[in-house]
Amino acid sequence: MPRLTQDETHPVRFTLNGRPVSARVSPRTLLTDVLRHEIGATGTHVGCEHGVCGACTVQIDGEPARACLMLAQQAEGCEVRTVEGLAKDDALSSLQEAFREHFALQCGFCTAGILMTLDALFLRQPDADEGAIREALSGHLCRCTGYAPIVQAALAARNRIKGGPIDA
Repeated sequence: MPRLTQDETHPVRFTLNGRPVSARVSPRTLLTDVLRHEIGATGTHVGCEHGVCGACTVQIDGEPARACLMLAQQAEGCEVRTVEGLAKDDALSSLQEAFREHFALQCGFCTAGILMTLDALFLRQPDADEGAIREALSGHLCRCTGYAPIVQAALAARNRIKGGPIDA
């Protein structure tokens, strides 16, 4: 197998928020760079670039993943979902609406990654309790909120999704 050089580009194709996309990338191009700079999905934030802060979290085939640690080529053929894919027909998702109602964001830098992690959690575990929510959030750094309004918003969204009382 021939070795690739950094200057060579190759196509990468995946589905982004339900639509097929493609880009030409070099072998070391990160998924964050393709999403933000090639495709324009700027809701995926770049914080630490070491997988520590969680701001770049997206969903790959329904699982949360740090896009700053993933090569774009690794997304080949995958279903990638970003925060831009949460709203439907210009209506906020239940989770986004709960974040708004519970003032669960301040500067907003970490919010997209947190939303993607919580959305994936509720897809896998619709009855997630506060402990499971806090565990899912353990890979995210938020310097503004102290996490209390984030957890309250997540509980309210869980209840809304399940059709129960909205107030958590």
